Amino acid sequence: MNNYDMAVIGGGPGGYVAAIRGAQLGLSVALIEKENLGGICLNWGCIPTKSLLNSAKVIKTIKESEHLGIQTENLEINLDKIFKNSRSASDKLVRGVAYLLEKNNVTVIKGEATLLSSSEIKIINENSLVIKSDNIVLATGAHARKLDGVETDGKRVWDYKDALKGLFLPKNLLVVGSGAIGMEFASFYNSVGSNVTVIESMERILLNEDIEVSKFVKKSFERNGIKIILNSKLKKITKDKNFISALIDGASKSIKYDAVLIAIGISGNSNNLGLDRLGVELDGSHVKVDEFCATNIDGIYAIGDLAGAPWLAHKASHEGAMVAELISGKQPHHIKKRHISNCTYSQPEIASIGLTEEQAIDQDIRVKVGNFPFIGNGKAVVLGETEGFVKTIFNAETGEFLGAHMVGPNVTELISVYAVGLGLEITEEDFVNTIIPHPTLSEAIHESALSALERTIHY
Repeated sequence: MNNYDMAVIGGGPGGYVAAIRGAQLGLSVALIEKENLGGICLNWGCIPTKSLLNSAKVIKTIKESEHLGIQTENLEINLDKIFKNSRSASDKLVRGVAYLLEKNNVTVIKGEATLLSSSEIKIINENSLVIKSDNIVLATGAHARKLDGVETDGKRVWDYKDALKGLFLPKNLLVVGSGAIGMEFASFYNSVGSNVTVIESMERILLNEDIEVSKFVKKSFERNGIKIILNSKLKKITKDKNFISALIDGASKSIKYDAVLIAIGISGNSNNLGLDRLGVELDGSHVKVDEFCATNIDGIYAIGDLAGAPWLAHKASHEGAMVAELISGKQPHHIKKRHISNCTYSQPEIASIGLTEEQAIDQDIRVKVGNFPFIGNGKAVVLGETEGFVKTIFNAETGEFLGAHMVGPNVTELISVYAVGLGLEITEEDFVNTIIPHPTLSEAIHESALSALERTIHY
């Protein structure tokens, strides 16, 4: 029987980072993956979707380039090449992960893992084997949550994997769910020519975002031709050869769509791991963990999507590194979920961190709020991308920075400034006294802080 200091089940952004960090710290590490290294993020999530959305952004830029003095006629969109490019980007990064694991002497084992005990793992492959480790990291990720009564078929009823395959370009597409996944695909397919309708069961889209952001994005999507229906559910679908007939709450009759995308969240991959045998506690489909990702069973940890919200690759990676350091005897800081940024790569881009204004008020915190529109930013004007704003929230009594919420050009990059600020516990005065280069989009961050103090210069 092979013995390891740490065994990681799952090779996604949490699992492979845990394995590499553990190896860097001198641990003998085994990584078990039943499908592809990189997990959902590299193969079916973060990377290929962002490739598609980058193509969509280029299309939008070309269409709107006349004001720059650039004439474009007869724009042709090769959907097949767009999807092939997304797969190419994914494949390159997967190969990179394999190289890094080999470089760091991580033993990669292909197969499906089941826990026999808190220190033994059975791996089912061509040559089934059992390995032993006193520290086991569960990093099996999650899968698309199913909608009751509606089965995806990989033809006209899609989950996110189907939407990434470029099966065909639907003339009319129905997206069920308005979280990050639903909104990103709605944005992409709208950009390449589909008539997109989004339905959401709640009272607003992007429920986890600031209310002001949610309202702004809804209006922006609608201006781009996307229809959004709130407080509604998909009641029933009927398939025929060429269409999906969808009956939506409040509608008197079914409406025909070429395809339906179900994007209502995810469920943890906790089945078939042998967790019930060991008595590992679950919260629904997700594994219960403490602030250091430890389960109720000594020596067993769970990270990433399996361990619950927020379901983000960067959260998984940090958890993986933290657990590896803990196992190696170090004393890492636990992750503060309030310090994790959220990004949606639609058009317009959306990014946020920390408390929303509503959350702060609910906690009886008196707030100062700064709001600065990109139309007042010189770089945004030059780029011709003035849609959106930067909203910054401070504690009115202490000046403590509480949260930021952004819509507009490159905000998924700009949010990192706020992430550093939150980690360093900086105040409104720190933001105000920071000298930002001109002309940059980052100046909107400075102006938003000035706005909170009623000192805005450029708007």
